Amino acid sequence: MSKKVLLNEEDIPKQWYNILPDLPKPLPPPIDPSTREPIDPRKLEAIFPKTLIQQEISQDRWIPIPEEVRDVYRIWRPTPLYRAIRLEKALKTPARIYYKYEGVSPPGSHKPNTAVAQAYFNLKEGIEVLTTETGAGQWGSALAFATNLFNMRARIYMVKISYEQKPYRKIMMETWGAEVIPSPSNRTEAGRKILERDPSNPGSLGIAISEAIEDALKHDGVKYSLGSVLNHVLIHQTVQGLEAKKQLESIDEYPDIVAGCVGGGSSFSGLFWPFYYDIVSGKALKKIRFIATEPTACPTMTKGVYTYDFGDTAKLTPLLPMYTLGSDFIPAPIHAGGLRYHGDAPTLCLLLKEGIIEPKAYDQVSVFEAATLFAKTEGIIPAPEPSHTIKFVIEEALRAREKNEEKVILFNLCGHGYFDLKAYQEFFDGGLKPYHYPEEMIKESIQKLVKEYPWIKDIPYIKS
Repeated sequence: MSKKVLLNEEDIPKQWYNILPDLPKPLPPPIDPSTREPIDPRKLEAIFPKTLIQQEISQDRWIPIPEEVRDVYRIWRPTPLYRAIRLEKALKTPARIYYKYEGVSPPGSHKPNTAVAQAYFNLKEGIEVLTTETGAGQWGSALAFATNLFNMRARIYMVKISYEQKPYRKIMMETWGAEVIPSPSNRTEAGRKILERDPSNPGSLGIAISEAIEDALKHDGVKYSLGSVLNHVLIHQTVQGLEAKKQLESIDEYPDIVAGCVGGGSSFSGLFWPFYYDIVSGKALKKIRFIATEPTACPTMTKGVYTYDFGDTAKLTPLLPMYTLGSDFIPAPIHAGGLRYHGDAPTLCLLLKEGIIEPKAYDQVSVFEAATLFAKTEGIIPAPEPSHTIKFVIEEALRAREKNEEKVILFNLCGHGYFDLKAYQEFFDGGLKPYHYPEEMIKESIQKLVKEYPWIKDIPYIKS
């Protein structure tokens, strides 16, 4: 029995997979709030390069990966597929558990799969500086890594609570030459307005997005880069699932379950999209369950409302069709910073609404219990984000033991937790709280949105 399954560098995918032509229904379009109609893609050129806009709306199933991008991928890709043998033995389960480990990348997560691609396409159009937001720091680290390799600069607005909780992520970004700014900040009009109302505001991804977009809009030679949610980002992440399919095929395995954590949806989508393609193309060897995990402190999929909402707090983005907690959402200061976004990827939300994805929510205390068991058995200390999925995997493996079922479970260990040891210390000291976001606050936020933009409820594209 092999512990890990490896591929050669020539096995790095040459094409990304695009799910848009294979969705069960057409994806509802982004809406321009100024016209109340589907946005003209040319308006997005103020913040994104043309190539990424083309990828965003492309109906091409396969999109070529430039050789310059594949050359950078070779630094860490293909990533290993591990079988969690020791975890299986500890659980006494007949289930076979596999995890795709993206923590081997230089920034320590899956995020450079798209950061490298985005930096490259911006560089090809003459862009010198990229702005972005980051929650836990994985995305900011990845963009700092990528822009450094292409001799570009990055300005990164980091959610203030994470900026304070994770100083080593900040140092990592600065080592690669990025400027890191705690958000909300005094650097932008959006940040200043929030600080005037609430000087101790801990920040949110929605606020940081507003600041980064405003920065890009007000400066020449600057574009905005997003680490999740949008189609082009998720497309770039499919290198994970495409590699995993090849790795499982090489050992005659095929998953019953594909699972991953969701903040915006990039790591999970990058893993499950290629297996979803197997289903729609008739190539799947068995029926697959797709499981998406999230925190009870930010229960977008399990308690959110499916509607049009803004992607940021200052309402600078187009309206996106998604499950949302409301763009004014301010999350509890949990340690899974990458899962604290108020909405999710529109493609993922459509599949969730169609019942193709099953959502699961867990509190952070039970999540760290699962993470600790995984670390003690498998040796890798997982990041808080994928530990939500580890919690599910352990539950599912125990169910398989009870029923004596030989299930094959594949999940995405999208990053290591070596910058999250403060969170582990708080868990060991009993300082973590099992936050559950109040449903009345979700209703209040959505009601505020509808009151301010009453015409949103009449947009036809997401009606049943």
